[in-house]
Amino acid sequence: MAQNEDRGWCIKAGELAVVVGAGRSGKAAARLLVRQGARVRLLESDPQALDHASAEALRAEGIELVLGKQGPELFAGARLVVPSPGLPLVRLRELMGPHADAEGTEILAEMELAWRALDGEPVLAVTGTSGKTTTVSLAAAMLREQGLRVFLGGNIGTPLSEYLLSGEKADVLVLEVSSFQLQGCITFHPRAAVILNISPNHLDYHKDMDEYIEAKFRIFRCQDGDDLAVLAPDLEDLAARHGLRARKVWIRPENRFPDCPLFGRHNQYNAEAAWQACRLFGVTQENAARAVAAFRPLPNRLESVARVRDVLYVNDSKCTTVAALRVALDAMDRSVHLLCGGKFKGGDLEGMKELLRRKARSVNLYGASREVFEQAWQGVVPLCWHETMEQAVLALQPRLAAGDVVLLAPATSSFDQYRNYVERGNDFKRIVGSLA
Repeated sequence: MAQNEDRGWCIKAGELAVVVGAGRSGKAAARLLVRQGARVRLLESDPQALDHASAEALRAEGIELVLGKQGPELFAGARLVVPSPGLPLVRLRELMGPHADAEGTEILAEMELAWRALDGEPVLAVTGTSGKTTTVSLAAAMLREQGLRVFLGGNIGTPLSEYLLSGEKADVLVLEVSSFQLQGCITFHPRAAVILNISPNHLDYHKDMDEYIEAKFRIFRCQDGDDLAVLAPDLEDLAARHGLRARKVWIRPENRFPDCPLFGRHNQYNAEAAWQACRLFGVTQENAARAVAAFRPLPNRLESVARVRDVLYVNDSKCTTVAALRVALDAMDRSVHLLCGGKFKGGDLEGMKELLRRKARSVNLYGASREVFEQAWQGVVPLCWHETMEQAVLALQPRLAAGDVVLLAPATSSFDQYRNYVERGNDFKRIVGSLA
């Protein structure tokens, strides 16, 4: 039986585990479960998601791979179900049918599965609507500057299950955690846990804002008085309502890191949050400051792409929410021509009007959600729509002046025209490259 006594039951040898989704985390979870002795069934609804070689490699490892249409019968007798992070739990339960409530069947996020198999490594975990990736990357840099061995993963790209499969041994595990993952976490217990902010997001996934907030606050669920909770000051009432037991620290930037090379005041906030969490692991302010000074902007996060005829092009493709758009505009100290568009996930566009008047010379929409943006912003600043981002950028050229910024900050997910925000950001870079 694969089990960590402090963290709950996992699975007995020969029992059935069903993993839904053959993305990176799904494949890692399936392999980890095979190592634990489970009989593993991996479901993938898209028959083209895996090439032949990848599919055969999974089968060679003893994983039963089911591609294409899925039905409740595939979950019969499952002791454990691990869903893709992008699959809402309500949709999973519909897919499982009567087996969703079967006695002895447990539904776990991949991160929870891996957490239960850890050998006591301490975790620093960060969640929030925006800023997560930058903050965990800063935290990892600070810990390394202190001389600690660090694993950086979770929602940032490398599943925790891959860490276990690799055989590495880190002093601290730094994890970016999404609301999707936290909904499937039960015993997950970080030593230091951070909520950077909460604003409307993923309301196309969560049934309402209350469910989204509840998912975020699960990061503190298993903490006790020996642990650290780092929170935005405006979450004080929510923290009291959730009865946090950990020692609480409120994120209040004090310009500790004047040499921070990142755009915007919000990155002073992110650096402060990272350091407050890292202090629990012995990181000094001096080492934290050295790590921040040496840090470089991450791709797709207020990334300076190029200057073309004295116009700066900035890629913030990771801006998938209205709250992140507010942060991006606040960070700009020049006239902005804004690129927005994609699959809208909710948020207060009306509340952006005053900031748009102050910061934006124009709004250039492309792709989906045209009607949502136009209804909210028509008449606020010059606004136009094009079918594609490339058409929007090219049409914008005659209106640009020296010193302007063209800012890709879509405030949406990318799934109308791109597979993910990385592909969207890369397309923006391609377009800018063609101008240069």
